[in-house]
Amino acid sequence: MGEKVYMVKKMKKEGCGIPLIGDEFPKMKVQTTKGMIKLPKAFKGKWFILFSHPADFTPVCTTEFFAFQARYQQFKDLNCELIGLSVDQIFSHLKWIEWIKDNLDIEIEFPVIADTGEIAKTLGLIHPAKATNTVRAVFIIDPTGIIRAILYYPQELGRNIDEILRMIEGFNEIENKQVAIPANWPNNEIIGKGLIIPPIPDIEEGKKRSDKYKCLDWWLCYRNYYKW
Repeated sequence: MGEKVYMVKKMKKEGCGIPLIGDEFPKMKVQTTKGMIKLPKAFKGKWFILFSHPADFTPVCTTEFFAFQARYQQFKDLNCELIGLSVDQIFSHLKWIEWIKDNLDIEIEFPVIADTGEIAKTLGLIHPAKATNTVRAVFIIDPTGIIRAILYYPQELGRNIDEILRMIEGFNEIENKQVAIPANWPNNEIIGKGLIIPPIPDIEEGKKRSDKYKCLDWWLCYRNYYKW
């Protein structure tokens, strides 16, 4: 425990803080399995997901890469790109991707960043107790380069890629229709696939909404997804 506390304090002292939701994604030039890429410029006008994994040739990470690739076209259909990252050399990434293709019969099409540790440090991804491993993190960046969501997972728990895909679907609805997304959408227990109308500050204006939307109360109104 003492070592973990020391590493966290050391990272904070060195300025290795985690970028926050609402911040601009840091500008950087990265070496990937698809060549040099400038972020976030390379994905301007698109959503993109940067996800880090602890290391190549590890079991949980292999299942995650398979799952991301299996849904890659679904992400692309939502105007979203994927890019992976770990503190591994480009040769290691390429050999691991080759192993995945040869043994699991799926080709990883999205780029993977080869990092010496500097990028992970900039993004606050170095595991406090394991200085050479990145944490299992997800950054969701919008088409203007703003960080909209950050997720962190322990090394022993693989990510639910369908949830990440659901988040991109939700963000698209939020941006296109100026709404809020209920829990477990699109299968919410109260309003199903309905989309929540952002609340307004007073009761009188809220009451007028019942003529236009379905309302459980003046502060909780929604409309049918299909009748937008």
